[in-house]
Parts: sequence; C-alpha cells; structure tokens
Amino acid sequence: MRLPRSGAGWTIAVFGVLAVLLGALGLVWPEAQLRMLGFTVPQTRTAGDYTATFLTASSMASFNMGVYYLLAVATEWRAFYRFTVVFRLVTFTVFTLTVLADVAPDRFIGVALWEGAGAVATALGLRWDARRSAAVVADVDGSAPTSSGGSTKSQVGGVSGDARIGSAAAGPAAPAGTDR
Repeated sequence: MRLPRSGAGWTIAVFGVLAVLLGALGLVWPEAQLRMLGFTVPQTRTAGDYTATFLTASSMASFNMGVYYLLAVATEWRAFYRFTVVFRLVTFTVFTLTVLADVAPDRFIGVALWEGAGAVATALGLRWDARRSAAVVADVDGSAPTSSGGSTKSQVGGVSGDARIGSAAAGPAAPAGTDR
C-alpha cells in the first residue's frame, strides 16, 4: 500500500483505516462496538432479536467500505473523493435526524459528527490540492502576473506546462489532462 499523495487522499486514508478497524472490531467483539455507540447490551437475547445479525452485516459493510476507501487512495481516484463528500454529508444528515427523532441514543451523534467532519475535511483537502496544483502549474508554465493582469507562458520542448503537469497529476496510465 502506498501512502496518500494528496491532502484529500490523507483524509480518505484515515477514514478507510478506521472503517476497516471498526468493522473488524464489530465482527470480533460486537458488544464493545454496541457500547461505543451508546446502545444497551442485554445479558441475553430473546427469540427474534436479530441485533447480532444486523451488527455482523454492518461491521462487514464497514470493513469492506474501508477497503474501498484505501483502494481509492492507492489509485488517487479523485472522483471517488468528491463522491464521498456528498454522501458523507447525506449520512451526517440522516444520522443526526435519527438522534433528534429519538430513534438512536444521544451518543450516536458522534457517528454523525464523524461523517460530517470527514466530509468537510475531504472537501477542504480537495480545495487545498486544487490550489496547490494550480500553483505548481503556474510555476512550471512560467505564468507570471503581468502589468495588464494577464500571464505569460513559456513552452518547453514544444509541450506546454499544462500538458506535462496534467499527465503527471493523472498518473502514468492516464492521458494528459484527465482526472481519475
């Protein structure tokens, strides 16, 4: 596994590792996870209580989702990063409403806040990465502000800086200027 190559990638990696770890915890020690979330853990379960089944399914989903996030980091799949921002905000909203409607215990708000904070962190990481990338392109291009407010560009070997940077940013297997 290679380390993230961007600020947004680090936010996705942290979430992915935690999702894998918490998913594994739920599979190995479900009672600990229920307690962390503020749910009551009865001594015995009654017939028709499928809490363990649901927790196993949720934990496996968390584990798998963490692996997906880490795969996205390994490939620097930026479209996936943007996708997660939107849906983590949706998750934040649904989980918050669940707590406000007294469907979940108050401590469950931590899960909602984690999702919301993760979405905001990734959005900020994407913005920071875009600004940093624009600064690198301007530096490599030779773009410099002129007195008229425009910029000057230099050509190196007949290939503009934009094409070289676009290709490097997209990765070795992607055509120049693409966004994976």
